[in-house]
Amino acid sequence: MRYPFSEIEAKWQQYWEDNKVFKTDLQNPGDKLYSLVMFIYPSGAKLHCGHWYNYGPADTYARYKKLQGKNVFAPMGYDAFGLPAENYAIKTGVHPYDSTMKNIADIRQQLKRIGCMYDWDAELMTCVPEYYRWNQWLFLQLYDKGLAYRKNAPVNWCTSCQTVLANEQVLSDGNCERCGNQVIQKNLTQWFFKITDYAEELLAGLETINWPDKTKLMQRNWIGKSTGAEVNFKVEGSDEVIKVFTTRPDTLYGVTYMTLAPEHPLVDKLSVPESKQAIAEYRESAKKLTEIERTSTTKEKTGVPTGAYAINPVNGERVPIWISDYVLLTYGTGAVMAVPAHDERDFAFAQKFGLEIRKVIVQPGTQAAEALETAYTDAGTMVNSAEFNGMQSEAFKELIIEKLATEGNGQKKIHYRLRDWLISRQRYWGTPIPIVHCPSCGEVPVPLDKLPVKLPYNIEFKPSGESPLASCKEFIETPCPKCGSPARHDPDTMDTFVDSSWYYFR
Repeated sequence: MRYPFSEIEAKWQQYWEDNKVFKTDLQNPGDKLYSLVMFIYPSGAKLHCGHWYNYGPADTYARYKKLQGKNVFAPMGYDAFGLPAENYAIKTGVHPYDSTMKNIADIRQQLKRIGCMYDWDAELMTCVPEYYRWNQWLFLQLYDKGLAYRKNAPVNWCTSCQTVLANEQVLSDGNCERCGNQVIQKNLTQWFFKITDYAEELLAGLETINWPDKTKLMQRNWIGKSTGAEVNFKVEGSDEVIKVFTTRPDTLYGVTYMTLAPEHPLVDKLSVPESKQAIAEYRESAKKLTEIERTSTTKEKTGVPTGAYAINPVNGERVPIWISDYVLLTYGTGAVMAVPAHDERDFAFAQKFGLEIRKVIVQPGTQAAEALETAYTDAGTMVNSAEFNGMQSEAFKELIIEKLATEGNGQKKIHYRLRDWLISRQRYWGTPIPIVHCPSCGEVPVPLDKLPVKLPYNIEFKPSGESPLASCKEFIETPCPKCGSPARHDPDTMDTFVDSSWYYFR
């Protein structure tokens, strides 16, 4: 016999719906189990096989536990803000709200036909005011604690979508994952969440959770804790000081040049006139590279001299200052003290540009006079380091940090690879940021009892390089909550990952 699925499944699915078989009693204090799946991006109207690979096993598990007597809660929702829906709207002319709601309606029916045991009374959509008001509430809690702030910073900018992208939205070839066009680096004033304040708490938590060791290692590397020293290099003929973070203060006597990130704010101040044209051209080329490309160990090293010099605080030597794209403004201080003899990237750079390679740590079993074929990056015995010759490099690390601190030239420092979360997006289809900008009062948070700040419907949402909300008079113009004077809503919307970072609570 052939299984008459259209008859049998439709019958029982209707029975489940009519009798609320999968509705969860959330007040029942019994043996509870919360089965949460990743919610769907409703950027298309159709489910595909990959969706069921995600939802099928979780649904099977939830049913099994329900049959064992567990009070199972299995909700479904739609992670509905973001670029895909807006790009579809730009392409078709259909408003993002309309296309998203239609897609959700279609997907809901498909999920019901599949037969999932979701509690449809608990369904949520991140693009409706009832949900995104809580994005704004969370933002204001963080703002009140100094954990949401604005600053100027280099960002990933899609030249087609005309908005900031997260690193995860940039492909390995440097193009946008959504439209395939080039992503460049651009300086913008943006909103951030200060997640770096929680670096140590995150590291400590990895010791207590039951995760695979591989996953924990990835998390530790992502947080990237480094202990070392912050060293001050004075700029010759200037009051400026270049601060450098290094995990190898034991190599300070081997510094033969310095490198600044092309975006470093001191580049314009320090560069001699005859270098400015070459620097401007180099900066333009650096904008087209992703961070992964810039920091690749296999990429050929490139750079331009600024014509300026810094003074090494431990020996008073003049050190030429270059710019190079292998240095990132967003990591450390955006400046590197280059020690070619003991760093592989510095070694390659020095070889290419004919810069001095000075050995200050001798590998056990070798002689100080032996030429280096490659950088030596491990511990050893100090040489070419004045009165510290003969010391073991690990012991010298602590000694030189103390010396720098005593002389006011540096201090012990911890840095993290983890960065604050950039949440600003110059797009329409997202949660409005609940801040008002007043000429008299400055930044003013929207009062909690005035939430949500609603996304307007009637708007020109095609990208122009600034948020579409900036040109929407009914949205942007508002009285200041503090003084009542004419003011402006913040025109940016939040990264869609804000929506999905907490929906398990909702």
